[in-house]
Amino acid sequence: MLICKVVKPLVSTNRIPDFEHKHLQVVLDGSTQKVAVDAVGCIPGDWVICVGSSAAREAAGSKSYPSDLTIVGIIDHWDPEAGKTPPAGSPASTGVPTSTGVPTSTGVPTSTGVPTSTDAPLSGGAK
Repeated sequence: MLICKVVKPLVSTNRIPDFEHKHLQVVLDGSTQKVAVDAVGCIPGDWVICVGSSAAREAAGSKSYPSDLTIVGIIDHWDPEAGKTPPAGSPASTGVPTSTGVPTSTGVPTSTGVPTSTDAPLSGGAK
């Protein structure tokens, strides 16, 4: 199964008889555009679940149906960035905060680069 984003409908009025009147959608699989049979009634912008191979043919209505990609579900909530691992060497993967990089008295950058009460000892005592 694949998670794809629906780009736009694809209209093809001249089709082979086996293609019937199934709706087609252009979907984005990563950076590749593919054509999928729409078995669920999705719209552009929807994130969908697609199946391929013999599962695509069966989901489209028949094992003899000429499809190698069929949309079988619309995803309710999907964040495509969630759970991605940052590239090696990026600040998030090394544990170094993305900040101004100005060290505090402890040598550890803060989010603003300005020392806080936990970064440096108080001088002269607090009132």
